[in-house]
Amino acid sequence: MSDMDPRGYYDEFGEGEWERLDRDPVTRMEFENTADYLAEHLPDPGNRSDPVRVLDAGGGAGRYACWLAEREYDVTLVDLSASQVDLAREKAAERGLADRIAAERGDVRDLRFEDDAFDAVCCLGGPLSHVVDDEERERATAELRRVAASGAPVFVSVIGRFAMLRDTLKFCLDDEHGLLAPIAEDGDYTAERAAEYADGEGWAECHGFRADEFEAELETAGFEVEVLVGLENVANRMKRELDEADEEAVESVREVVRMLREDRTAVDFSEHMLAVCRA
Repeated sequence: MSDMDPRGYYDEFGEGEWERLDRDPVTRMEFENTADYLAEHLPDPGNRSDPVRVLDAGGGAGRYACWLAEREYDVTLVDLSASQVDLAREKAAERGLADRIAAERGDVRDLRFEDDAFDAVCCLGGPLSHVVDDEERERATAELRRVAASGAPVFVSVIGRFAMLRDTLKFCLDDEHGLLAPIAEDGDYTAERAAEYADGEGWAECHGFRADEFEAELETAGFEVEVLVGLENVANRMKRELDEADEEAVESVREVVRMLREDRTAVDFSEHMLAVCRA
């Protein structure tokens, strides 16, 4: 298994995946903006006599699953990484949410659930981006559609291609500039390219999306895309700077990110772009 294989990467990343969404002002913007759209579009459990069933596909250590369970949703979390599934169970138990969160190993490309099994589906933080092969990603997106009940809200966020390019420009230009043109062309960051253009070590393999491409893939799978959201947009790759800024400055940035988050250019430029869809 390659060191850049997503399952192996997140097994080793461990607790860092839970901490990631509260690590700095920019990652908190990713979480807060996502939560805004979940709160707006999810069905209200208070208006139902039966539980609202939510799939958290690629849910990692359970940050979103816990948020959902705290609001009385019944959550099924699946993730490729055994260590992330174990962490999700631990975090649920620590918060008294174990009765609302079922966490298990699973692959978004081949979900074990029946058709129309869930009242809402989440695939947040970039799991689809870690399915680099186009045909496999098409299968994964079709699986998300298959398990969502008719008319159910579906929330998918992926990694943006421009953010990947900016990451290379900002942090490793001297050593890895050869990656820029291939990623700009097709969005794929692979072990083979890391070996050719960098030192053979790197982050987990991933595909960086353009906004139009993301929308088109979702529509091909049968989703109606209601809105695209640039979760960090102008704060893209500014983690260090905003972590060192005072709270007044950070709040100013947060307000502008909220203001621009549905602007199409801001979506394309964002580290993570969220699609709010209907099945």
